[in-house]
Amino acid sequence: MRDTDRALVQAATAVAKLRCRSQHHTVASAARNADGRVFTGVNVQHATGGVCAELVVIGTAATQGITELETIVTVADRGREVTAPCDRCVRVLRDYFPALRVIIGPVDDLRVVPLADLATAAGNGTAG
Repeated sequence: MRDTDRALVQAATAVAKLRCRSQHHTVASAARNADGRVFTGVNVQHATGGVCAELVVIGTAATQGITELETIVTVADRGREVTAPCDRCVRVLRDYFPALRVIIGPVDDLRVVPLADLATAAGNGTAG
C-alpha cells in the first residue's frame, strides 16, 4: 500500500470516529480521485431503508464535479474495521468506476485490489 492509501484509510477512520455515533450512521467511506482530492461520507440508516456510505461518497464527489474516482475504502465499528463494499455497492461502483481500486482486509494487513476482483467475491453483504 502507498502512503496515499494509508492516508485514505485514516480519512475514513476519522470520519467514522467523529460521525458514526448512532444507529443512523454506522459506516464511513473515503475515496480519492487522481489529483489527490478526498471525498468522505457516512451511511444513512432509516426505518424505510438506507443508503451505503460508498454511495454517499459518489454523490459528494459528483456535487464537486468529480466524475472519476481512483481508490475507495470503507470502515465500520467507528473505524476499527475495514470492510468490503456490499454487493449493491460493488455493482454501482463497477458501473461508474470500472478501474476503481478498493482497500480491504484486516486493519493490520490491508491490501489494495482492483474492484473487478470484488465483483465475484462481494457476496459477504458487509459494509454499508
